[in-house]
Amino acid sequence: MKFLIAGLGNIGPEYDGTRHNIGFEVADVFTLKHGGSFRLDRHAFVSNIKWKGHQFTVIKPTTYMNLSGKAVRYWLDKEKIPIGQLMVVMDDLALPLETLRLRPGGSDAGHNGLKSIQEALQTNQYPRLRFGIGNQFAKGRQVDFVLGRWKPEEIPVVKEKLLKSVDFIESFASVGLEKTMSLYNN
Repeated sequence: MKFLIAGLGNIGPEYDGTRHNIGFEVADVFTLKHGGSFRLDRHAFVSNIKWKGHQFTVIKPTTYMNLSGKAVRYWLDKEKIPIGQLMVVMDDLALPLETLRLRPGGSDAGHNGLKSIQEALQTNQYPRLRFGIGNQFAKGRQVDFVLGRWKPEEIPVVKEKLLKSVDFIESFASVGLEKTMSLYNN
């Protein structure tokens, strides 16, 4: 079985460690755990992982968040991976920091990365792992919050959720979407 794991974020050192780049961080932690490394390839940094009979293509798009769909579509086609074996990992303002939630599809909820992927795939029905980042910002400060770095007191929760995200990915590949949702969604 082949899977595409697409961690969403923006390239460039100014975005490293920001809430919006948590998809990149999940991709990094998954790849590191399984002894892989990233290389620059078409539209993305790419890593190939083999684990328990499963093959993972892990991407961190170089297209910036607003054009993530271009990279996702390219790598699904290139690797001949069905949409049901795609997992998009992204930040979610609507969820509290403590929450991770796997969903089979749904609206983009104003997330530009999801909007781009929906346009590229012509569907909003693809698995996504939503990494809650909370919404503790003043009115009109959403962009600053999303592109801001974690507060020191948030970092232990973020580190724990990064490891839990790897569990979600491994479970998704091993037992499928529905069972993973029932086992892990909190």
